[in-house]
Amino acid sequence: MRLVYLGTPDVAVPPLRALVAAGHDVAVVVTRADRRRGRGSAASASPVKAAALELGLPVSHDVDDVLNAGAQLGVVVAFGRLIKPHVLAAVPMINVHFSLLPRWRGAAPVERALLAGDEVTDVCVMAVDETLDTGAVYARREVPIRPDATAADLRAELVDVATQLLVELLAGPLPKPIPQVGEPTYAHKIDPAELQLDWRQAAKELDRWVRVGGAWTTFRGKRLKVHAADVLPAAGEPGVLAGDAAAVGTGEGSLRLVTVQPEGKAPMTWRDFANGAHPAAGEQLG
Repeated sequence: MRLVYLGTPDVAVPPLRALVAAGHDVAVVVTRADRRRGRGSAASASPVKAAALELGLPVSHDVDDVLNAGAQLGVVVAFGRLIKPHVLAAVPMINVHFSLLPRWRGAAPVERALLAGDEVTDVCVMAVDETLDTGAVYARREVPIRPDATAADLRAELVDVATQLLVELLAGPLPKPIPQVGEPTYAHKIDPAELQLDWRQAAKELDRWVRVGGAWTTFRGKRLKVHAADVLPAAGEPGVLAGDAAAVGTGEGSLRLVTVQPEGKAPMTWRDFANGAHPAAGEQLG
């Protein structure tokens, strides 16, 4: 098929490469404009732009450029912008979404599924319409969520499944899509303030925040990121280090800190951190 491709981050790169490898004619790739990451630094291309240029594909930052591409279909993967009605009227589009639609429509379906303790999620390929993630579904594939999965682990697995599903779907004519059924829930973008660990929550809930990525607390007035942790059944006072100085009390159970990152330093094991900081039982976090 002659396609246009709209995507931006790393997760959108494998599907693009797979579509090209499958023999599809990608007329243009639309992605966000180059950005500067720091003051005085050179502008950097999005991961999708870098991959497209490597593949020798035309790249644009203007969605309207799909209008004259002569494409039969647009493929959208993590584009990050709503597509205007006049574009959708001219070029039919499908979108890859990582959730069990209509559950977790929106910006952070992987993270919200983890935080809710969902045991399963989905890859859906749906029609793009004018409202957010409401289109009928052409194909879906269920993906179990492992109890210890991080958001990064789950996202990588979903990308692999989505890539295969997309190639299979576009190998022939699109089937008739099936409208979404059920009560929708919304996966709002993670607010950085949510990532501060509230030790009054249950240990299993705090562990989910750690597995989402970016969770943090404070220790002796400085920020301490928590990259990995284990849930323990033993009770403890919320935020207080237990006798072994590795387990922290929570609202229900305890959380054993496995990998942490003090301000201005690289991630390290709790043992290495403790050898330098010498935390004592009874000290407060948060």
